[in-house]
Amino acid sequence: MRTITKVLVTNRGEIAIRVMRTCRELGIQTVAVYSEPDRTALHVRYADEAYEIGPAASSQSYLVADKILDVIRRSGADGVHPGYGFLSENAAFAEAVEAMGVAWIGPPPDAMRVMGDKTAARAEMERAGVPMAPGTTDAVKDVDELREAAARIGYPVLLKAAAGGGGKGMRVVERAEDLEAAFETASREAQNAFGDGRMFVEKYITEPRHIEIQVLGDRHGNVVHLFERECSIQRRHQKVIEEAPSALLTPELRDAIGQAAVTAAKTVGYFSAGTVEFLVDEHDPKGLQYYFMEMNTRLQVEHPVTEAITGLDLVKEMIRVAEGHPLPFAQDDLSIHGHAVESRVYAESASRGFLPDPGPLVRHAAPSGPFVRVDAGVEEGGTVPMYYDPMISKVTTWAPTRTEAIDRMNRALGEYDIAGVETTIPFCRFVMQHEAFRSGNFSTRFIERYFTPDVLTAVSDDTKTAAALAAPLLVYAAPASSSGDGAPVDAAPAASGWMARRWVR
Repeated sequence: MRTITKVLVTNRGEIAIRVMRTCRELGIQTVAVYSEPDRTALHVRYADEAYEIGPAASSQSYLVADKILDVIRRSGADGVHPGYGFLSENAAFAEAVEAMGVAWIGPPPDAMRVMGDKTAARAEMERAGVPMAPGTTDAVKDVDELREAAARIGYPVLLKAAAGGGGKGMRVVERAEDLEAAFETASREAQNAFGDGRMFVEKYITEPRHIEIQVLGDRHGNVVHLFERECSIQRRHQKVIEEAPSALLTPELRDAIGQAAVTAAKTVGYFSAGTVEFLVDEHDPKGLQYYFMEMNTRLQVEHPVTEAITGLDLVKEMIRVAEGHPLPFAQDDLSIHGHAVESRVYAESASRGFLPDPGPLVRHAAPSGPFVRVDAGVEEGGTVPMYYDPMISKVTTWAPTRTEAIDRMNRALGEYDIAGVETTIPFCRFVMQHEAFRSGNFSTRFIERYFTPDVLTAVSDDTKTAAALAAPLLVYAAPASSSGDGAPVDAAPAASGWMARRWVR
């Protein structure tokens, strides 16, 4: 058993702040890292210490493991939390952290490595008896093998990158004559995104529901599931709206999928927090079917809805697991309380295909009220930078019933006042008000079936803020430079009342 006293968060934005808040509650000191344009970012000023790690490009800063490892040494951090994105699923980085004698607040590197390779994961899950969609276990060698597999599965089929995620290297193929071109395009995209162009193929479910199960395990072999999240409202295969629990699952199906997720985690020796994702086909002639899709070996963006219905702090539990504590509860101790919905607020233009719209936040007034949670990574007077994910915040609402949680979200989004960038708030309100979502009768094709830019007019009027009424842009003074030798500098902007105790170049 160990005691973690100082945690370095290898991330930025809202997830860095979210992790640091739990650390602060636990009396644990925090260390931030930042790129040059993030020098005055909110997560930097919230931390107890902050260290610059390079230029704007993440490939020269947040993704450079050696720079992060150097900050661990310089800061004396005895724990590392990766958040999500960047190095969060990099097994080699996790091993390097552990080799320093520092606690990795995440899953074992071996499990990360297996589940990070989609074909290896499929092979492990098939051996464990976890339900799998018809498809190839291994990556296809060439187009001829792909043709044979697709003919055996039956069209339409889905091409997926073996090392992929986030919708990259993914193509739906409706006809055999389109297969070769789709394979070449998807493989090239996967190679560019992941440095790995291998592809596999599986059955394409035309109206799937995306259901994921939150799992939590300790180093003593105990694994539980914390129920499901519905993540079917997506753009470009990336989630925009999440909720827990799902309106689709019966208690019996919830237990079955939950146990499949626990089996998946135990099969690879998993501990810490993770998510096992499934596609659900409710229109299969044999009845509702669910299939393993992938496992995300990290904390998920949408974890607040799980926290809302279980009353657990997942970051706290991850820290306890990293310290060596057993889980303080068993599966039978857990239950669902009420309903929670999360909306991701991005600086994106939904009317222009959800294109990013980075820029200064002239106005940022977040909603509040009973059971409204806002996890923001930026603030009024700051900037949504062009270099990173354009998320502004996540809004989570809770209520005793699903309808009340949706109505509360609609109200909260209507109060959210942002100027300077376009946001996804009007789109999220459109979803909250749409009968398909409210009835629970929707799929991952929601946007394709129901959304066009003109529908935003009716829901956006009371979320817009006229530029003439916007607050003046706040300008923070840059902190003083260090001497260049790594000495601490006691200077930070204090406009928000949050100040890093040390700034280090």
